[in-house]
Amino acid sequence: MESSSSRDIYISVVVPVFNEAANLEALVSRIVSALRPLGRPFELIIVDDGSTDNSHTILTQMASSIPELTAILLRRNFGQSAAMTAGFEHARGEIVVSMDGDLQNDPKDISRLVAVIEEGYDMVSGWRKDRKDPFLSRRLPSIIANYLIGMATGVKLHDYGCSLKAYRRDVAKNLLLYGELHRFIPVLANFYGVRIAEEVVHHHPRRHGKSKYGIGRTYRVILDLLLMLFFQRFATRPLQFFGGWGGGMFAVGTAIGLYLTFLKFFNHQDIGGRPLLLFAAVLIVSGLIFISIGLLAELMIRTYYESTGRRIYSIREVVGSNPSTSGA
Repeated sequence: MESSSSRDIYISVVVPVFNEAANLEALVSRIVSALRPLGRPFELIIVDDGSTDNSHTILTQMASSIPELTAILLRRNFGQSAAMTAGFEHARGEIVVSMDGDLQNDPKDISRLVAVIEEGYDMVSGWRKDRKDPFLSRRLPSIIANYLIGMATGVKLHDYGCSLKAYRRDVAKNLLLYGELHRFIPVLANFYGVRIAEEVVHHHPRRHGKSKYGIGRTYRVILDLLLMLFFQRFATRPLQFFGGWGGGMFAVGTAIGLYLTFLKFFNHQDIGGRPLLLFAAVLIVSGLIFISIGLLAELMIRTYYESTGRRIYSIREVVGSNPSTSGA
């Protein structure tokens, strides 16, 4: 069979894994078996996010014998978002597909997602309508998170947390993920004004290993949701946020101070012991601090956009048919 490296890649499948050694061989086999019959050149990029089992050895062996497979081995565990970013930056396909490495996503759904992209959408998100996970530890946190994200951001999807998604190349390349932001990919993509579709996909129960996530991550999702709301409104103009609050506090504090000054000089009242005086001072100082933070944030934003990109991961080695470290 002709190596996909000698032809233009059409589909790139990115799979971040962490301690999934028991699933890797079946995972690669199922993905390759699902994509080869499509007759389109593809690549499979598996990003090992610092696994402590023998995932490194298994991936290295498979990459030497499977021409479509590229293994990216990170130096340590950077998190799912960083691992996905590493895979996206190495992807060469016109359409980039992300999925989990625990065998719960079905590779046979990839062709359907690709078909939706070809209809003119920029991104299609999987919907695990019949999800095969425990209710309390997995589905309940997702229900809560999906409701909060949809209500707060206005991006209406049934399932934000499904890793099985397909993107046009430029969308995937412009996603900068860190923390728990992989759950917010539709929101981040919406910043670029992309057309987003949702497609029902199959979901299978986990057969090997255990989930790395549970209800304890709900609080972290809420924190990232607050970050998303800030990004959505003030990512490129932080001074308007901090300056608005700071200016308001400074104005109220100054008004209270003028009122107390009037009482002091015109009504000859003692204001030294009034809590209102302390409150006015706190408002004025806090307002100045907020405005200063806004100015510093503006400088940081300008530096960020004008500087060369700095990656959020460190690669130990790249094994397989895609040795380039370029994001192109």
